[in-house]
Amino acid sequence: MSPDPVIARRSAIASRHPEWVWQSLHGYLDWSLGDFAHRPLVITDAETLAYGEVAKLSVHLAAGLRARGIRPGDRVGIVMANDPMTVPLLFGIWRAGAVAVPLNTLYRMDELEFALREAGCALLVAMSGFGSRDLAGELDFALPGWRDGACAALPELRCGGVVFDRGMPERLLADLGSQGDAESPVAAPSVAEDDTAVIMFTSGTTGAPKGVEITHDNLLRASYAGAYHQAFEDRRRAVFSLPLYHGFGMVVGLLSGMIVGGAIIPLLRFDPHAILDAIGRHRANYLMGVPTMTIALMEQAKRGAYDFSSLTAIHSAAAPTPSWVWADIRKTFGCGEIVTSYGQTEVTATVICTAPGDSIEVVSETQGRIVEAGVAGLPDQDGRIAEFKTIDPETLADLPWGTAGELCCRSPLNSKGYFRRPDATQNLFLPGGWVRMGDLGQFRPDGNLFLTGRTKELYKSRGELVSPKELEQLLTRHDAVAQAFFISMPDDQFGEVGCVWVVRSEVSEIGEDEIRGFLRERVAAYKMPRDIWFITDEALPKTGTGKVQKSRLREMALAIIAAGEPVSANS
Repeated sequence: MSPDPVIARRSAIASRHPEWVWQSLHGYLDWSLGDFAHRPLVITDAETLAYGEVAKLSVHLAAGLRARGIRPGDRVGIVMANDPMTVPLLFGIWRAGAVAVPLNTLYRMDELEFALREAGCALLVAMSGFGSRDLAGELDFALPGWRDGACAALPELRCGGVVFDRGMPERLLADLGSQGDAESPVAAPSVAEDDTAVIMFTSGTTGAPKGVEITHDNLLRASYAGAYHQAFEDRRRAVFSLPLYHGFGMVVGLLSGMIVGGAIIPLLRFDPHAILDAIGRHRANYLMGVPTMTIALMEQAKRGAYDFSSLTAIHSAAAPTPSWVWADIRKTFGCGEIVTSYGQTEVTATVICTAPGDSIEVVSETQGRIVEAGVAGLPDQDGRIAEFKTIDPETLADLPWGTAGELCCRSPLNSKGYFRRPDATQNLFLPGGWVRMGDLGQFRPDGNLFLTGRTKELYKSRGELVSPKELEQLLTRHDAVAQAFFISMPDDQFGEVGCVWVVRSEVSEIGEDEIRGFLRERVAAYKMPRDIWFITDEALPKTGTGKVQKSRLREMALAIIAAGEPVSANS
């Protein structure tokens, strides 16, 4: 793409937002209605919600939340996947001055209980079912009293719970006990830009998930920067099955699209045929997914006849991507804009991103450059949304620009840190407001970043962040397992998956099938290891102090695969 259309589209965004004036997300929704009231915001096969309808519903829902006892600053848990009503509910929570806590619909009940307790949710809104799951029934069994605010395991859930049936928005309005009228709404409480808007959970190095506090200002700036950097055209339509409880779907998909009066076409679950069919039927021009999804979509596209004439951009990010994928994307979909990016929940969303006009080499070899926002008052003289530096991960000393090291970010997108975790928050930040990203990388002379590894042990499996420590603690509860070491491994299909080295207990003969069966009953599918290897304690690579060297375990695993040995092997 020539630079002229990019400049024109960015100028159009900047001219509509000449200065930073918003304080809250619901305020932004109301402010945009003058231009966008009748434009679609949420599009599905069953229904379409316009901006004005979302605003009206959010007023009713805010009144219902307040009638239910929700006060400013209270946390409201959401387990709703990508149902269209998720969007007005989010804005209703913000309009009530409360904090949205979107939760993973793949969580097991013990994981859900932990997150609700960690966030101190006062109310839970949950869809009655998801796929084959009876979520309402599981909640009733695991957390008795949750609907009535009398759950012993969740003492802060004082407002109880609401069950939402898909396709019945009127039930949600009625169950929240709304006494409000969209034409004469109760005055919304004052919301400051630094007030927390969302607590979004991410795995932590301690093995337990931590809730990241993201402010209204964080989300608004991230949304604006995402639209500006990628030069969103007016009315951009994004199609995805990315969950709205993740930053990619919520910020890059929903909120960035709203900056240009765009719409989302959210699918409840990942179905390659349904997504590709929706592109033509709803005239989508922006396809979003993680590499796992992108590969499956390409395979499906080659098997069927689909209309991609409206599609202009594809964004594949949030996990390592096999290098062969990028050229195949262009060939299969015929898109001019192929985008990848880098960010994390602790800095709200995307802070590094390729841009329209970047070559396929830049997209395949790097994560892009620091996101440009073009707004006065941002930290960099060139209008970039963030500053980066690299440090020595051991000494924490600053390194010269362009030197490989641990990445650190300073930005208006930096979150407050971890909710009710002051020690973890202190470890996240360095003096001067720098966030340790936990990744190793290097900026090339052209300003593009390429990642060289992770300083944290966390890895992504099928696009979802996984904590090895959590799985290790779980697996070693099995009497036949003495030690377990989960590591990340490259994967041609998914980019990255988890695998595990197991030390059997004395006289144990546990095998791969039994381990898989044990884990399958206790963790979500994306946490399951692809490969399992067995090793003795004596053969484990260790430091002089006896610490197991996971980097060496990874090298050993790569050697086993390269040699074509069985995936489950003794060392």
